[in-house]
Amino acid sequence: MAYVLGFFVADGCIILNKNRKKNPFIFNITSVDLKHLYKIKKALGSEHKISNKSGNSSNIAHQIHFRNSVLANDLIKLGIFPRKTYNLKSIKVPNKYFPDFVRGFFDGDGSVYTYKVNGTSQIKVGFVSVSLPFLTEFNQQLCSNIGISIKSIHKTVDKRKGRMIRYDICFYVDDCEKLSKFMYGNNPSLYLPRKRRIFEKWKLINRRSYIKRNYPSKIGWHLNQKVST
Repeated sequence: MAYVLGFFVADGCIILNKNRKKNPFIFNITSVDLKHLYKIKKALGSEHKISNKSGNSSNIAHQIHFRNSVLANDLIKLGIFPRKTYNLKSIKVPNKYFPDFVRGFFDGDGSVYTYKVNGTSQIKVGFVSVSLPFLTEFNQQLCSNIGISIKSIHKTVDKRKGRMIRYDICFYVDDCEKLSKFMYGNNPSLYLPRKRRIFEKWKLINRRSYIKRNYPSKIGWHLNQKVST
């Protein structure tokens, strides 16, 4: 359930119908990964149907969508409110369940990919959120748990979404390996295979000739506003 909570923080929402006095809350999780959504449905013990959501023919989104005020009120107590995009605050997750929460949030709003710098393979992981209070607390707890320095938070403006402000933190190479062990070390059954496979492929890359250098700031970062260290 910690995983589902993390995934919900990324790709879920609570909808409040003010015109409905009884059972006014709707629980919704949306994803383009239909098979994964069925796994989340099973974890929730839900018997509700998974329906299609609007989207283009090549990238149709799917959703779990049902009324449940009890579940919604539990989420509100944890700090997740209707219109989550604009009022998400920090969420306290016990360290015991934090790896699963991180994995869920990563599968929803995280990214991982490999690339090369001067012919040397690299790996990068990123987390993004529109809530600075949430990402600040998340950043501190995550870095503390995996034993690395707290990451800088950068602010960007997404012009494709009406100039929405969002915040991100990034991990590179050794820190990515520590993060991978943290998220998958308890041999979980709930995760996105396509993202985990990138970490698995990274383990097979030969980097023995790698010499660490102080490269210039990442391309494009000078366009972003640094909000914390």
